[in-house]
Amino acid sequence: MSQQPTDDADYVLDRQVGFIMRQANQRHLSIFARHIPELTPMQFAALAQLCALGPVSQNALGRATAMDAATIKGVIDRLRLKGYIASAADPDDLRRVLLTATGEGRAAFDALVPLAQGITAETLDPLDPAERAEFLRLLSKLR
Repeated sequence: MSQQPTDDADYVLDRQVGFIMRQANQRHLSIFARHIPELTPMQFAALAQLCALGPVSQNALGRATAMDAATIKGVIDRLRLKGYIASAADPDDLRRVLLTATGEGRAAFDALVPLAQGITAETLDPLDPAERAEFLRLLSKLR
């Protein structure tokens, strides 16, 4: 099978959505690490959802944070080691384990919320207020 020649001039990496989104994400991750070095963004997301939802299964927490089963397991294991979450049998179904934020986990989350809000603000800082709203609206459509 012969391949058709491609016009490489039509493909500019710097204009590709994936490349631009990866650069923006790298910038955001750098800002996050500077302000909240004790947690990864995925650990923070899991703790935030756990604090918001209350006791949930690992599977449900994975869905709520858009993490696959292997990823959420590792995140949960690391949060458990930090003392931020605990697990117990579901009183309605003893085969199921429920995760909950510990007092220490809830306190850590509450203390980190202002930092997380600052991270969002710093990430969006290059945009004016109207652009921020439009950016978030458009980005949400890509989910």
